[in-house]
Order: sequence, then structure tokens, then C-alpha cells
Amino acid sequence: MAVIRLGFGRQHLGLLKRRSFLVSKLIAVVFAVLLFCEYLIYYLVIFRCDWPEVKTPAHNSGQETLKVMFLADTHLLGEVRGHWLDKLRREWQMERAFQTALWLLQPKVVFILGDIFDEGKWSSPQAWADDVERFQKIFRHPRQVLLKVVVGNHDIGFHYQMSTYKVKRFEKVFNAERLFSWKGINFVMVNSVALEGDGCNICSEAEAELIEISRKLNCSREQEHRSSLCGHEQPLPASAPVLLQHFPLYRRSDANCSGVDAAPLEERGIPFKERYDALSREASQKLLWWLRPRLVLSGHTHSACEVLHGMGTLEISVPSFSWRNRNNPSFIMGSLTPTEYALVKCFLPCENTVLATYCVTAGFLVLVHFKLLASPFLFGWNLLRKLKTT
Repeated sequence: MAVIRLGFGRQHLGLLKRRSFLVSKLIAVVFAVLLFCEYLIYYLVIFRCDWPEVKTPAHNSGQETLKVMFLADTHLLGEVRGHWLDKLRREWQMERAFQTALWLLQPKVVFILGDIFDEGKWSSPQAWADDVERFQKIFRHPRQVLLKVVVGNHDIGFHYQMSTYKVKRFEKVFNAERLFSWKGINFVMVNSVALEGDGCNICSEAEAELIEISRKLNCSREQEHRSSLCGHEQPLPASAPVLLQHFPLYRRSDANCSGVDAAPLEERGIPFKERYDALSREASQKLLWWLRPRLVLSGHTHSACEVLHGMGTLEISVPSFSWRNRNNPSFIMGSLTPTEYALVKCFLPCENTVLATYCVTAGFLVLVHFKLLASPFLFGWNLLRKLKTT
């Protein structure tokens, strides 16, 4: 009997050691999965993205290529509609994606095309300050990287919600710059919410600014035959501008949009409302006429689309950068010179991939858990069989 007890003690000790070793391995598996899904996956996915090549290489034309990232609709959740867990999850995803993209791709300029915040249109001063602080943490960047922001309807409200206070509050944080020139390239950043065309004070000021920018751009195009209207001011680079705004230019719907990140098929044929889903026909025509852009980039729809407007001007609708709005967020990478541009899309990790990885891991852990529970019973059953045989 003493021999049986001694054998039982040794087997029990061996079982405990095996179970302890197995639990350690399971903890290592859980840690590895968390590390992959919450950190490494961003490097693996974004590493595949590469800057596009312009048709005429910059070193052949004597022009310098500017590397620019365009993203839109981050919608940082506020205190009213934002659940703390949802905020934590979405902001972590955007922070990891943005910081990884900066480290791997090293752009020179980043543009965010509006709807930075989800509740800027009604947030209190304290809530606004909290949201701005979170934005600055998520989208922190080195000094050598320029970050430029365009205003959206969720930042200051639609036209009927917009006020001078909200506009000034936004511009105090993100600057009121409308015309930005860098490396011989002109960028025009428009407050598209203010292009209502009803003569309101903010709208009148916005149109006056655009008319002045149009004059400067025209003077830059006619440097050899400068009119008296140009005066002796420092001319802008003689380059057709890139137009950046939140609302897209007028289009009937997304019916002609395609791609894996276009609007769902059942939504593409829904007509756009002017001044709500897109700019009005009149405002769109004014922008194209005043600025004569070579490229337009916009946000707002949360989905991708490419549209050719009059005179062959290409508009790119940039999808949302937030996983709350899309399963497959992305951003645009652009290589620009004063005369050429090339664009390519960089997709971020799909949420379904991350969730599937977690589900498979959870299923595996459940199976192992039941196996561990069953082990003591199997051990006891085998011990009883041995006792009977002796």
C-alpha cells in the first residue's frame, strides 16, 4: 500500500509540473497573439506600402518630389456619444497606424481632410480641450513633418450649426491657413462648410479669401505678363494647385464608384443631397473656375471614389481612417512635383482579420482548458484501475 501511495505522489507531482508547463505556454500564446494583433500587424501591413513614382522623375526634371499622406474622417469620439471602451479601442488603432506609417514611410507633409472630431459641433470648452489633447497625442509627429488640417462639418457643425466661435476655436488650434506652398507646390485648403452660398458672414469671408487666392494663383501663372493687379508681391510657384476640402465636389451619387473600399452596393445609387452629402453645383463650379486645380482630394463620405470633373480634373474621395466607420481603413500616399503627381492607396489591417485571430485563439484556449479539467479525472480513473488489478 505504501508503494501505491508513493507512486501516486510521484504521478501527481508529475501531473502538476506538466500542467504548470502547459499553462506557461498558454500564457505565452496569449501574449504573442496580443502583441501581433495590437502592435506588429500594423508594421506587417503598412510595410507593404511604397511611394508611387511620378511619370517624369524629379531628378530628371530638376524638381524635388514631395511625399504627402492624405487621410480623412478620424472622428475622435466625444463625451456624449463615445463609450469609453469604444474610444480606447479606436484611438489605439489610429495611433498605432499613424505612428507606424510615420516611422516606415517618413512623409514630409500630412493632410487630414476634416471631421477630426465627432462632437466638435456641440462640445463644451472643457470637452473640446480634452478632445484636442487626445488628438495631439494620437497624431504626434516629428518637427520635420508638417501636419495640416482641413475643417469638417463634425468639427464646427453644418451650416445651420456653424458659428464664428466654433470656427475661431478650430482655427486657434489648427491654424487658419488657406494657401500653403511647399517645394514649388500649391495646396488650397477650403472650409467647404462655409460654401453655402447664402451670403452669411462666414460664407462671405470664405468666398473673399478664395477670390484673393484665385488672384494670386492667376498672377503666378502669368509671371511673364503680370498685370497691375498683381503688384510687386512675392509670386506663388507657377503650379496648378491641389485642392483639399472636406465635402466632395458635386456629384449625383456614388453609383460610378468602384473598388473594395467604395460604398456598399446598396448605398451607391442613393442620390446625394447638395450642401449635405456634397457641395452644391454652384459652389463646385466656382471652386473649379476660381482655382483651376490639377487635383482635388476630399473626405466626408467615408468611402473611396474617383470622379473626373469638367476639364478633366480628378477628384479622389479619401475613405475614413477610423475602424469605427470602416472594416478596411486606408490613406492616400502621394508623390508630387510642381507639374506631376502619382497617388497610391495604403490599406490598414482589416478589423475582421484581427477579430478572426482572436476568435481562433479563444477557441484553442477553450479546448485546452477542457482538456486540463479532464486530466485529473482521467488520472483518478487510471489509478483506480491499477488498484483493482493489484
